[in-house]
Amino acid sequence: MENILIERFDNLAIITINRPEKLNALNKATILELHEAFKLLNNDVTIKAIILTGSGEKAFVAGADISEFANFSVEDGGKLAAKGQELLFDFVQNLTTPVIAAVNGFALGGGLELAMACHFRIASTNAKMGLPEVTLGVIPGYGGTQRLAQLVGKGRAMEMIMTASMIDAQTAKDYGLVNHVVEQAELVSFAKEIALKITKNSSTAIAKAIGAINANFEDGTNGYQVEIENFGACFGTEDFKEGTTAFLEKRKAIFK
Repeated sequence: MENILIERFDNLAIITINRPEKLNALNKATILELHEAFKLLNNDVTIKAIILTGSGEKAFVAGADISEFANFSVEDGGKLAAKGQELLFDFVQNLTTPVIAAVNGFALGGGLELAMACHFRIASTNAKMGLPEVTLGVIPGYGGTQRLAQLVGKGRAMEMIMTASMIDAQTAKDYGLVNHVVEQAELVSFAKEIALKITKNSSTAIAKAIGAINANFEDGTNGYQVEIENFGACFGTEDFKEGTTAFLEKRKAIFK
């Protein structure tokens, strides 16, 4: 892969978007490579958590590669958004392996949309986030209008999108957009600490939890019913047998 790097540490993987000369901007090739990387790692039973970050100190992802779509038609624009959501943004949101965004520096436009598609976010103190698409005469097309409102509320999402303003890391934490803010030098190690806590727990249960939580935000889906179904399904897993047995035997569970 030309635009991303993959590192593995036991049950943990780190994907780094590696286009520092372009501030890690998302082009078609990078979106496709990210799709393949997430698909590969999600199918690897040894990987129990994924961290996504950007190379360099300036940007997580500074946005989409505008030169690729500056001359698009209405039809082309619609296809661009639909394909991007299918290949990457919706794909990441619904991945059964937990994905943590380690947001270093700028996360703008498609970059913030990608971070929001991850299951939760950690930011460096120098992070700046925003959806500036209206300055280009377009709106966020990779789920930004939906996920931002879900995370920070309708009013704040309206203001951020309409003003095209950036917010700093602490404001993002106050808004509920990120869970933690740490110094940039500590960002990946802090994300690893959280990821390692995740890897000690049941991957099958976590996958079911992700599905149940996401169901609450799907039109026409009863999240409570999905929770009931996923809760019941857990009872048929080896992890459930191990977890309950370990509890009764007063030892730590070893999930395989």
